[in-house]
Amino acid sequence: MTRKFDVAVLGGGAAGLSGAVALGRSRRSVVVVDAGAPRNASSHAVHGFLSRDGIGPRELVEAGRAEVERFGGLVLSGTAVAARRADDGFEVDLDDGGTVEARRLLVTTGLADELPDVPGVAQRWGRDVVHCPSCHGWELRDLPVGVLATHTEWAVRQALMFRQLASAVTFFQHTGPAVTEQQVAQLTAWGIEVVDGMVEALEVADDRLTGVRLAGGAVVACSAVVVAPRLVANSGVLADLGLAPTPHSQGIGESIAAGPTGLTETPGVWVAGNITDLSAQVVGAAAAGAAAGAAINADLVAEDTKLVSRLLSGDYWEQRYGTGERVWSGKVNRHVTTTAADLAPGTALDVGSGEGADAIWLAERGWKVTGVDLARTALDRAARQAAEAGVEVTWQQADVTAWDPAPEQFDLVSVQYLHLPGAVREDLYRRLAAAVRPGGTLLVVGHHPADLDVAELRRPRLPHLMSTAEQVAALLDPAEWDITASAPQRPATAPDGQPITLTDAVLRATRRAADRPR
Repeated sequence: MTRKFDVAVLGGGAAGLSGAVALGRSRRSVVVVDAGAPRNASSHAVHGFLSRDGIGPRELVEAGRAEVERFGGLVLSGTAVAARRADDGFEVDLDDGGTVEARRLLVTTGLADELPDVPGVAQRWGRDVVHCPSCHGWELRDLPVGVLATHTEWAVRQALMFRQLASAVTFFQHTGPAVTEQQVAQLTAWGIEVVDGMVEALEVADDRLTGVRLAGGAVVACSAVVVAPRLVANSGVLADLGLAPTPHSQGIGESIAAGPTGLTETPGVWVAGNITDLSAQVVGAAAAGAAAGAAINADLVAEDTKLVSRLLSGDYWEQRYGTGERVWSGKVNRHVTTTAADLAPGTALDVGSGEGADAIWLAERGWKVTGVDLARTALDRAARQAAEAGVEVTWQQADVTAWDPAPEQFDLVSVQYLHLPGAVREDLYRRLAAAVRPGGTLLVVGHHPADLDVAELRRPRLPHLMSTAEQVAALLDPAEWDITASAPQRPATAPDGQPITLTDAVLRATRRAADRPR
């Protein structure tokens, strides 16, 4: 099954979950795709995270997932294996064969640690084989620590940082380039011994690291070993989007380049966390995810603003109606048939008449109909349809947001699925209500705001274009109108063929005759 979201977050660590929460709090539809195997899963606890120091890595993820879901997000278990650009966003293939569609991508798939090939290092990784003094230094305070040099410059930095916490630090030259005189002086200033030669393995007793065994067989006692893994971004899912990792300036690995908010060179794609910042701690990754989420929401707001502006323009609708023989189904709206069945034919106004299906249906039943629409192309098509049906309809081109019909002119005023910004819509409804004769009927039908939660529709979330029937009714004077407001549901089919249920906002109001008691 394919589902469409505003944003797909690929990777569910601190960066991804934090970004998803920021987006959910902005009422964006968001999905997080994550396999549930965080990089720090082997560690006992997360450190340096304000108010969460000591929390288990999986416990933090579970709390983050719950928070995402609390704000309306969806968490899918799985791995994103490929992503590509689609007509209005992106398609992401999952390892289970499913597909996710989204307008924007936030990729937070982290990095892989390429560890030194020394027996015991991989097995003890995250426990008493560590890499970060800020993450693990406090827990190793007053203990003897060994630093295994593969990247000498980085290893010297690690040794100096751990020395202010550990009881002793031993620098194992191992495979790293020889230390310079300046580096030797720095290490000596802190009493750090430099041991030449290769490290053969780590010594372990009772599931505790006890020392480092050198190639000659000598063992140097220590309680923890510090390594400098090569850090490589997990960026395979971005390959088809033209994004490849670039080498880090200090030679410690490769990451995806991005701007301050995580925006990459590929429009619509953001990254956050260790995929772009190799040295970010958990709290930093969470902050970066939140910043990316806020930036993505702002980007979507800008896109939606352009979309609404297009929807209000005559050029858009001329182009829309000019691209094919028919845009709509050609069938009368069912709320028109239901309402007209109780009314004697008279004068009718069809606002936003489009290709004329409602107006023609009313004319066939004896109504004298005026159809008003912004698009000349639609009116011309409607006129041809009316001629083929053998009925007369008065077609008028007008921008209904500024058009003012004569007061008390029509027995029926019908507005079907005409969605406009709030203030513009309310002003129009007041003018249309004034055009209803005493004893006449105002029928307003629109998509109910509940439809915003039907993800299968793949519509941008534009709540300001929608209203309930009760909100429309509030514009009418109850002393002058008999009002019925309802929200009936109806079966429909999503763009991908799935059966769904939609809700309409239906207002039917009859204007009381002047001689009718209130």
